Amino acid sequence: MKTDKDFYRQLRVLSCGQLWKVEVARFNKATAKERMERVAVIRAVGVVFAASGTAEQRAEVRLWLVGLLRDPCEKIRRYAITALPKIGAGPGEEAELLSLLRTTVVEREQKSLGQALDKIGGPATLEVVDGGRGFLPQTEQKVKASVARSQRPSKIRMDRTLSRFTRLRIHLRCRRGLEKIVRDEVKERMGPQGRFRIAEVRRGLVAITPAVPFSVADLYTLRCFGTVNFVLGTVRSTNAAESIEALAATITSPLSRELLSTFTEGSIRYRLEFISKGHQRGAVRLVANRAYALCPDILNDARLAPWAIDIHPAGRGSSVELRPRLAPDPRFYYRRQDIAAASHPPLAACMARLAGKVEEEIVWDPFCGSGLELVERALLGGVQSVYGTDVSPEAIAIARDNFSVAKVKSIQSKFTCCDFRDFAAVEGLGPDSITLIITNPPMGRRIRIPDMRGLFADFFTVAATVLKPGGRLVFVNPLRIGPLDPSLQLQSRQVVDLGGFDGRLEVYLKSAR
Repeated sequence: MKTDKDFYRQLRVLSCGQLWKVEVARFNKATAKERMERVAVIRAVGVVFAASGTAEQRAEVRLWLVGLLRDPCEKIRRYAITALPKIGAGPGEEAELLSLLRTTVVEREQKSLGQALDKIGGPATLEVVDGGRGFLPQTEQKVKASVARSQRPSKIRMDRTLSRFTRLRIHLRCRRGLEKIVRDEVKERMGPQGRFRIAEVRRGLVAITPAVPFSVADLYTLRCFGTVNFVLGTVRSTNAAESIEALAATITSPLSRELLSTFTEGSIRYRLEFISKGHQRGAVRLVANRAYALCPDILNDARLAPWAIDIHPAGRGSSVELRPRLAPDPRFYYRRQDIAAASHPPLAACMARLAGKVEEEIVWDPFCGSGLELVERALLGGVQSVYGTDVSPEAIAIARDNFSVAKVKSIQSKFTCCDFRDFAAVEGLGPDSITLIITNPPMGRRIRIPDMRGLFADFFTVAATVLKPGGRLVFVNPLRIGPLDPSLQLQSRQVVDLGGFDGRLEVYLKSAR
């Protein structure tokens, strides 16, 4: 096996031409013993041609691999079985695999065939599986999901109303530190007699309950949460077997079926994920297989599923939650393009809400990036004009395009490629010209900053100069540094998770001189 792996590594670096004209030709002419010694050629062909082969080359390779399915050596057949899905296989290749399935009695080969048919199987494979010829528990479900994906594409019904919602709990999950902003948005947007009521606020989430029939679209009128999750139940089990059974029962519970059938158009498919536990392929397979046995209409599918079922740690148990997988997020429709150091969109929305709404607002983002903070503040209303500056021409072009797509009416916008310290060169920017500075500046993690302390010291100086008396500065501060100018007075500070590290979301008020 070690020799196979070493030989495979050598072959992986070859071009398609070298691999095909030299190594495959040598393999074809070899004796049975030599072919066994060089069987790694088959594996390398599948990987190399999948990555860089042309359509014509892959078609030739498919014919070669199909021919190897009839080789008298089981190992060679098995390598060919594994390689076929990598380069793309259709009904013809599926038929060849099914033909081999009907004749083989080798368990290892049956397993390889099942794994290949999991990936490329269509209606023909489904007929075999439905006829009782299935040999792996997950094969039937995967093939059904594949067929459903192609024949009954799924999407989430945003405007469909859920009428039966008794004791339903919804988790608005957010980044740590933003919980109060999310809570306040719910209270303000939904009102005391609105569609949803606050049930609980805790680290990283705001729990709400519906008071009247609602739709997914109603939830997505809120902009500050990260994900919305319908709580299907909490599982507390003392051993693995009980946990698998309980998780599967929760996934297929009446509540789950009601939510999925109401809010799904097309086939009901979900992706199962264990949050904060890394890859749990074995556990996912066991739970998904058991859930399928309980309810064959709900299919686990890792590809393009409209739903995710997330298993979150919850005390001594697990919270099972159903999450819409909407890509792109309809709330941030304007986000056509992005840059490497761009803000997380819900964070930008939170910053805009934290800034508050002032009529005839004049807004500047000195490090505008892709322009999310400017768009989010403009969408709240009351903005007269916005200015965006950045040292990256690419960022300026993207921010300008995103702001245009947002179609915020009657707002003048000006995006300029320059250092924020050169603000005086931008028409409209000057001393006492701005009512709000809102920005998520570079943190030195994705973009190297030679002197971060110097940059932020200059930033505070510029902010104190440009802001009108009564103006606000809202930004994420990565350092324990504040302004030297006493006219900038700290109003609030909260620690926020920025995706693996903390920043301080701060609000300053410019006092009258």
